[in-house]
Amino acid sequence: MADETLSIATPGGRISYSRDALAQIVAHTVNESYGVVGIAPSGPMSRLSRRDTRGVELGGDGTGLRIDVYVVVEYGLNLAEVAATVRSRVAYEVERLTGLKVAAVEVHIQDVRRSA
Repeated sequence: MADETLSIATPGGRISYSRDALAQIVAHTVNESYGVVGIAPSGPMSRLSRRDTRGVELGGDGTGLRIDVYVVVEYGLNLAEVAATVRSRVAYEVERLTGLKVAAVEVHIQDVRRSA
């Protein structure tokens, strides 16, 4: 998916979503997830992204949308449970809000911190 929009065909026509709009949905969902302190920058190219979506990467192929999120988790929580919750919430919300099929959500725990 090299282009900047993702589309879905509906009976009434085609709906296109910008990558930035999808990244905003993912970032909002991640930040509302239990145990997540914040989103971490994913790498040097993340400086080119909007500040609130730096830790969200979108890709995919014909099987669906692939989402990578880089998070900071609250200290003392079960990391596997937090990651599983983030994974399921992101997939559910993106599919519910856009109709796009989500093939995979990869959660990368970048840091562990005490919440403020």
